[in-house]
Amino acid sequence: MLHSPPMGGEGPIRERQEALERDTLSERASLSAASKGREREEPPHPMRTAYQRDRDRIVHSKSFRRLKHKTQVFIAPEGDHYRVRLTHTLEVSQIARTIARALRLNEDLTEAIALGHDLGHTPFGHLGEQALTPYLGRPFRHSEQSLRVVDHLERDGRGLNLTWEVRDGIVNHTWAMPEPATMEAKVVRFADRLGYVNHDIDDAIRAGLITESDLPEEVADVLGRSHGERIETLVSDIVANTGDGPDVRMSERVYEALDRLRDFMFDRVYLREEAAREQDKAIGVIRALFEHYLGHPEEVPEEYARAPGADAERVADYIAGMTDRFALTTYERLFLPQGWML
Repeated sequence: MLHSPPMGGEGPIRERQEALERDTLSERASLSAASKGREREEPPHPMRTAYQRDRDRIVHSKSFRRLKHKTQVFIAPEGDHYRVRLTHTLEVSQIARTIARALRLNEDLTEAIALGHDLGHTPFGHLGEQALTPYLGRPFRHSEQSLRVVDHLERDGRGLNLTWEVRDGIVNHTWAMPEPATMEAKVVRFADRLGYVNHDIDDAIRAGLITESDLPEEVADVLGRSHGERIETLVSDIVANTGDGPDVRMSERVYEALDRLRDFMFDRVYLREEAAREQDKAIGVIRALFEHYLGHPEEVPEEYARAPGADAERVADYIAGMTDRFALTTYERLFLPQGWML
């Protein structure tokens, strides 16, 4: 039995929401009804705007669910409270939505970009990117892989068929990529950086690598001396300095403090000597898996085997989609005698 689309006082619910966007959002905001559209045209939904549909498609995707078993900073951490890619993604989404709401931008577009920005991350964090790069003749960038996931790898090769604005925000969310086209995507770019630096501090303290008192004094004087204080300072600074302008901005003083904090984290946590052995092991696992599947492409699952590109790209797709746990168990199955542990 067919049902009529839900109606409000002045038409379908989606049209009312689109009208609400036009009436309440800033002139800089990306309106759902003005989207550049999808690569494959679809009829509009009676209840959800285009960006709401994109957000929902990302949340229900397999690659989003796998984020709960992918490393953020620490490889196979012992304990239940360390960040993984999923918790990082949710925290970035929350920060980005807070900023977007304060600036009267489109929260649905902001959330969709934030939830999809790390879908292409490899197992073992950025180490996986480093491990795959030599085989592809180009740098492996997780932002580009995230776009490949939503365009080609989800839904058995059909992709999620997301809007142009969400796809632009996903692929250009890192500072190494061109500036994204929408204010919402620029907000996510800032939220990702300030989010991971501060959340990684929290995890590093939990792991006993640093203490709050180790943080540079000049940084603490500007940003605050706790996780909550730093996030509050950074978010408030972005909102105040962006104002009604065409770009997302921070004050020079706060931006320099964030940069100093990031440098501190690279020196004391990300590139610390003690982590080198674990990092080399993780890179070795990825490279051994790549060489195996490149030599045995028939073992690559069908959903990856039919993706566009050469064998090396499809093998990279498969490995990048693995969780840390699956990569380790696959390595053990392929290369270690039964009963051995990596």
